[in-house]
Amino acid sequence: MRILAIIGALAIIGAVGAAIFFFGGFFSVAESQDDPAIVSWALAHVRAASVTRHATEQPPASLDDPATVKAGARAYATIGCVNCHGGPPDADWAKFSEGLKPVPADLKVMAKERTAAELFWAIKNGIKFTGMPSFGLAGASDAQIWTIVAYIKSLPTTTDADYKAWTASP
Repeated sequence: MRILAIIGALAIIGAVGAAIFFFGGFFSVAESQDDPAIVSWALAHVRAASVTRHATEQPPASLDDPATVKAGARAYATIGCVNCHGGPPDADWAKFSEGLKPVPADLKVMAKERTAAELFWAIKNGIKFTGMPSFGLAGASDAQIWTIVAYIKSLPTTTDADYKAWTASP
């Protein structure tokens, strides 16, 4: 019984300490300063679990269709994804993205680690605390977002020449 009282007291002390740290202004919200490791770890795990839980839409069968991938590359470049995430190695990204924390996801890695449904959900809804906007709120249609997902899934094998050809003005 005494051990439970000690555990309870430690939990209360921990909660009060955390409240003082966060609400007392000791936690810096400056983008130029790294978060404490425990905060970064917690946010990454909460983000991954949330995306996995909410990503329920099934992708269309056309994700492997070359025309869909090409349309996705054009949409990716047009709506601004390339500004933060870049593209194939030579694709330009905006200078401001160097100041984003967490660093924008490497989509070649995400193409392998995330399902199409998870990518779709993240693009459509955005991700809090990352700078990733909701392209669904910005006016992108579900069909357009699915083409972007098709392009992202193709990134591990997409060359600079492919990207340039797909995004060149007609």
